[in-house]
Amino acid sequence: MNFKASRVPPELSSETIEPNLSPSPGRGADETPTDSVVELSDVSFSWHADSPPVVDIESLRVARGERLALRGPSGSGKSTLLSLLGGVVKAQHGSLRVLDCDLGTLAGAARDRFRADHIGVIFQMFNLIPYLTVKENVCLPCTFSLRRRRRCEQSGESVEAAAIRLLDHLDMGADEVLNRAVTELSVGEQQRVAAARALIGAPEMVIADEPTSSLDADRRVAFLELLFRESAREGATLIFVTHDATLVPRFDRSIEFAELNRASPGSHAGTLSQVAR
Repeated sequence: MNFKASRVPPELSSETIEPNLSPSPGRGADETPTDSVVELSDVSFSWHADSPPVVDIESLRVARGERLALRGPSGSGKSTLLSLLGGVVKAQHGSLRVLDCDLGTLAGAARDRFRADHIGVIFQMFNLIPYLTVKENVCLPCTFSLRRRRRCEQSGESVEAAAIRLLDHLDMGADEVLNRAVTELSVGEQQRVAAARALIGAPEMVIADEPTSSLDADRRVAFLELLFRESAREGATLIFVTHDATLVPRFDRSIEFAELNRASPGSHAGTLSQVAR
């Protein structure tokens, strides 16, 4: 997400928003938080009070560890849904729970902290920091999130060691690559750095906004396999937006967004990074 430079990252605060790891009141035994990472019920969102909704979803549940593909054309509201799941924007109606935390009850700064601690994001245009090296870009989430930094340490490695391990698994672990400016990388290399950055510190959920749209078919498949492997290693749920039908069979489940979203098609356009500005 693109925050203004003058804004102090709220993730640096000692306050964190922890997921509720015990059943919420009124939930049945088969609806414990371990079953679902995401639960939406009658969620709608409009950009303006007098405009029609761009997202209107009756129900959506995503299981822990699931690899879900959301497929649909540009402008159908997929990126807006990712922004809702990441807490960048707030639904006007309905219930949206992520890791059993009701995002509708959190103020903007609290949602920012929650996202930094629990959600990895892979942007369509990657959004790497141009003046940082490859290794520094990957370590960045652990600068913003004490929780993710501690997860690295609890696994017996430093943040830097975790970054190098992830990059090494993505064939980016050589010293001359680690200390290279990201502006010197190819598109495919930038994708791998973005994936490592999203996965460091073992976030419980990774959301990806069409990160393979600029790649040829062979590179799309290779990148997806790398993302699957690293998500599984880190135990992350993956929600992946795409318009490419050839990728869909590789996921545990796929949803046609037009069948999920009751809002009128074509009422929204823009990538996740544009939504977050």
